[in-house]
Amino acid sequence: MSRIYLDYNATTPLDAAVRAAMQDAEDRAWANPSSVHAPGRAARAVLDDARYRLASAWGCRPSEVVFTGGGTEANNLAVLGTARLRRDAGRHLVTTRIEHPAVLHAFRHLERHEGFEVTHVGVDASGRVDPADVGRALRPDTVLVSVMAANNEVGTVQPVAEIGAMCRARGIVFHTDAVQAFGKLPFPGIAVFGADLVTVCAHKFHGPRGAGALYVRSPLQPQPTQIGGSQENERRAGTENIPAIVGLVEAFERFVPKPVFEEAPLRAFTGQLAAAAAAIPGVHRRGAVDDRLSNTVAFTVEGADSIALMANLDLEGICASSGSACSAGSLEPSHVLEAMGVPTAECNALVRLSLGRGNTAGEIDRACAVLPVAIRRSRGR
Repeated sequence: MSRIYLDYNATTPLDAAVRAAMQDAEDRAWANPSSVHAPGRAARAVLDDARYRLASAWGCRPSEVVFTGGGTEANNLAVLGTARLRRDAGRHLVTTRIEHPAVLHAFRHLERHEGFEVTHVGVDASGRVDPADVGRALRPDTVLVSVMAANNEVGTVQPVAEIGAMCRARGIVFHTDAVQAFGKLPFPGIAVFGADLVTVCAHKFHGPRGAGALYVRSPLQPQPTQIGGSQENERRAGTENIPAIVGLVEAFERFVPKPVFEEAPLRAFTGQLAAAAAAIPGVHRRGAVDDRLSNTVAFTVEGADSIALMANLDLEGICASSGSACSAGSLEPSHVLEAMGVPTAECNALVRLSLGRGNTAGEIDRACAVLPVAIRRSRGR
């Protein structure tokens, strides 16, 4: 039985051309770029070239590019580093209830251990943040706001440019975790987000895992969360992983300005999957219908749970994902669904199907055909 991969929001397969560029970088730039000898200078040249290329793609200064070890590290640097930098100006922070754990846990740490106060803004039933609610949460001592560009669980796209303009007018630093947006939404340049800090993660658009970047609008200088060296203009210590960085840049150039996730066919496929799911009694679509990532469809199933749903879909050869976190046999309900007001019994019964360039019409037809079977078994029938 061939497998159908419908989990592109989790990760994407490494592109062959990106892999080749990474191998070339490994061969040419194997030395430490901080070394002053000739091999070190050669490695530095490759690193500098990668930074200039990404800055060109973003439409920003090379000094505003910080390479990291992935999206989680970039989010941590943005949230922890900025809050600590601006703590003397205020101890109030604002985020939403639907952020990725890499953001939410960073805010939780600041609140529990470093004396900050955090306001968590809610969302509507589609998972959308209302900019007016963010505005009402702002205070004179607010120093940082963080709102994701697109939700990883239900695909709802957020009005981050409007929120960013509001924050800038009040002198508040604005961060957006845009990990799910790149390669899926139009990208005219980094300014499209209206943010001071933007998180990027390579493996969401056919780049390597363990490679990320953070846009830092000058002259902001977040305090480093990783210390021990002066790399990345003293914003991120550690010898740079040049092959991974080159892979990130190569993938970005290839797959973001012209989104690799083509909207028209993917929107048709996800619409077909949504219709097939909705035809099953007790199955409810979640997230925005129109203002969403074209590759993402999410639904909940009455009378089932995510562990059973994922297992039975896997038995049918469908690689899907859930918003719930499974640990030692226990199930944690989706915090995103809880924020959206979904009934508690269904918050641990989420199925997320996220599509990509490798999916075919035949695969979607087959996935639609096996959904009722997998759901029936998940309900114990």
